Amino acid sequence: MIDTAQLVQYLFFMIVFLFSLSVHEAAHAWTAEWFGDPTARYLGRVTLNPIPHIDLVGTLIFPTLLFFSGGLLFGWAKPVPWNPLHVRDRRKADIWISAAGPISNLLLLAVFLLGIKVLQSYQMGGGVIDGTILEPLWRMCLLGAILNTALAVFNMIPIPPLDGSWILPHFLPRDLAAAYRRIRPYGVIILFVCFYFGVFGTVLRPFMQFVHWIIAA
Repeated sequence: MIDTAQLVQYLFFMIVFLFSLSVHEAAHAWTAEWFGDPTARYLGRVTLNPIPHIDLVGTLIFPTLLFFSGGLLFGWAKPVPWNPLHVRDRRKADIWISAAGPISNLLLLAVFLLGIKVLQSYQMGGGVIDGTILEPLWRMCLLGAILNTALAVFNMIPIPPLDGSWILPHFLPRDLAAAYRRIRPYGVIILFVCFYFGVFGTVLRPFMQFVHWIIAA
């Protein structure tokens, strides 16, 4: 049975999750516009409002089921479309538009870690966090650090349709890149197989341990 404390924790999780996903997708959209493609702007995706970015299954249903089942927190938003005909340098645009999302999560990670360190300094100086208005901020900073580490690392895994899968082909020999692109239709299947066998947890573990080390230091 779900208790009040778990519902509160879920509320904090969804606030931070939706915000982090919105920043991630808005970064893709803004970068595409910076390269000259207005598609995302016309679709209303250059925004931190989470509503245009929400995918019903990936943003709401799936993460909720995983949260209450105690599984690895996992989710996605609607991908930001862009038109390569509107950019002058397709290779550079492809790399930077794809990388913009994970980079934005790394920047958010830095912000949340800074917030954690500020609150830790306040507590070490005799300040009280538990039971005060600072407690929700503390929880959100911790969740933000964990979620943005996961989003940054997960999205750089080169399995279609993740962001890393759009970057890797540009650094492979032409024949190998062509062979790699042929697996794109099977990317979702590969993702769920990896998820089922715990591959993502193994990949994420050292990064999570590093972030926890920073928090504890």
